[in-house]
Amino acid sequence: MANLSEIELQNLRHLISSQDTYYQKLTNYADYAVDPQIKQVFNKAAQNTLNTKEKLLSFLN
Repeated sequence: MANLSEIELQNLRHLISSQDTYYQKLTNYADYAVDPQIKQVFNKAAQNTLNTKEKLLSFLN
């Protein structure tokens, strides 16, 4: 892996933080959803954001 510049590192941290926020919001929306299909959509979107966050975190290793 190439070394990241300070700006790239800051951008990566911002993206990771954003994905974490999206995950929390989508999970919360799923908790309040009454319709099972809507709940499933929110849960799937939340899982996708968690996967993206994990991929972004791998750039820090």
